[in-house]
Amino acid sequence: MAGRAYCLLGPTASGKSRLALELATRLPIEIVSIDSAQVYRGMDIGTAKPSRADRDRVPHHLIDLLDPDQRYSAAQFRDDAIRSIEGILSRQRIPLLVGGTMLYYRALVAGLDALPAADPGIRAAIDAEATRFGWPALHAELAKVDPHAAQRIAPNDAQRIQRALEVWRVSGQPISSLQTATVAPLPFELRAFAIAPADRAALHRRIADRFDAILKAGLIEELRALRKRYALTPDLPSVRCVGYRQAWGYLEGEYGADEMRAKAIAATRQLAKRQLTWLRSFKDPEPVVEPDIAALAKRMEERMRRDLDGR
Repeated sequence: MAGRAYCLLGPTASGKSRLALELATRLPIEIVSIDSAQVYRGMDIGTAKPSRADRDRVPHHLIDLLDPDQRYSAAQFRDDAIRSIEGILSRQRIPLLVGGTMLYYRALVAGLDALPAADPGIRAAIDAEATRFGWPALHAELAKVDPHAAQRIAPNDAQRIQRALEVWRVSGQPISSLQTATVAPLPFELRAFAIAPADRAALHRRIADRFDAILKAGLIEELRALRKRYALTPDLPSVRCVGYRQAWGYLEGEYGADEMRAKAIAATRQLAKRQLTWLRSFKDPEPVVEPDIAALAKRMEERMRRDLDGR
């Protein structure tokens, strides 16, 4: 086993990025992003991407990899993350993976399911059906063809319902029967920590405050500029990101500014809930709950130094 990497997981607005930057003042760390939105160039405000000053101070990897009219998969992430981590280890520095895209973390540690590739035509048809009948109706359809998957997926979880139905229509097999991941061992040891907010109400307040700050920083203007520069469509993964999806509807005239804000905050809360559900399903991450970022950083620094001294 060639070296050790660390991972910091947690729901949106839980303070992961601040904690990682604080740790980087104490240890020779390079950060590897586990964020499916920060891979897109130009999507800086809505993704709360680290500032240029922070990225100059602490090396960050897997940010700004492609344009927002392109697609990026969990398989690509796994390959890119392993390559980045091995490079950091070769420089005698500490890789710290940071983010909340739990599918990417699962792909890294547990491999990928043997699922068919995305089919844009079928996805468009499913989206059209959802617009007409609603996602709960499509969830009911999923329950008929794949009750095991439907049991795990919420009736309003559009992305997962769409993928499960897409797999069924493409392959004729339920997604639950195909989710038998195999994975080659990682070429390094990986130790994970998970921020588990003890106060859900406080997390919700931070979510609302952060989205208000994102709006004030220019989310709408950023999306307008991206729409002019790229041939974006609502089905692209970049546009489906929380915040951008609601801002897109606002720019399309589907609702006003107040409703857009409410929808985005509600969607972010739902995202945080799904992230926490993912975290509970993982066996490896060590929960970390402390009163503030400084206390968290001290605890993690002590743990990491013990690990390093014991190599």
